Amino acid sequence: MIFKRLLCVMASAAIAGAMLTSCGTPENTVHSIDDLKGKTIGVQIGTTGDTLAGDIEDGKVEKYNKYSDAVQALKQGKVDAVIIDKDTADVFVDKNKDIELLDEGFADESYAIAINLDNTELQNKINAALADLDNEGTLKAIKDYYDGEKSGDRYKSPDDVDRSNGKLIMATNAEFPPYESREGDDFVGIDIDMMNAVCDKLGYELQIDDMAFDSVIPAVQSGKADVGVAGLSVTEDRKKNVLFSNEYTVTHLVVMVRK
Repeated sequence: MIFKRLLCVMASAAIAGAMLTSCGTPENTVHSIDDLKGKTIGVQIGTTGDTLAGDIEDGKVEKYNKYSDAVQALKQGKVDAVIIDKDTADVFVDKNKDIELLDEGFADESYAIAINLDNTELQNKINAALADLDNEGTLKAIKDYYDGEKSGDRYKSPDDVDRSNGKLIMATNAEFPPYESREGDDFVGIDIDMMNAVCDKLGYELQIDDMAFDSVIPAVQSGKADVGVAGLSVTEDRKKNVLFSNEYTVTHLVVMVRK
């Protein structure tokens, strides 16, 4: 009798598993921004996408520490869409053929370097360095290297840089390609190379502290880091807590969905 019951349980489990496998992930129902109403939306905690998703009518927001986790949730059908920065979205779409971006996007947003509210001196120095790098074409070369198939050569610091001004501590979240990520033990990305170039101009040794995205601005506020560089969009709320450098690139938010 016990053996027969066990067989029934095993058969039921097998049928349930087969039904789940045959059903697969839900079909995409988000074909425009208007379709986000009432949907479950994945975001990275503390991003402008997080803020934007909270304003969507009847939307349910699922917050993740990393964009990669939000993308995985989308692929598994746990969320209906992900609001994400375009450059980073392109990296994920290139590596995952079962997701795509809507043609319709949100407004452009500017990225800049966050600095402690009391440190206008550092803000001025960084702005001057960014202007030099822009005029020299170094910023464009850094961006071009990480754009698509990595054209040109990666930025390399000169051998004779005077670093007598000490360390500059950069708070970042290395989960945001192509701006910052890890290759083995190394940090790579647009923001990494840009800040190395800035430090070369200003005579600093760059120290990178990797942390959760929503810890970056608090680290700058508290003085644990000198700057926050993590694909940070300039917003009015953030300007209440930190200074920002001049913008160094412009991107925009997009909606990622299943194909």
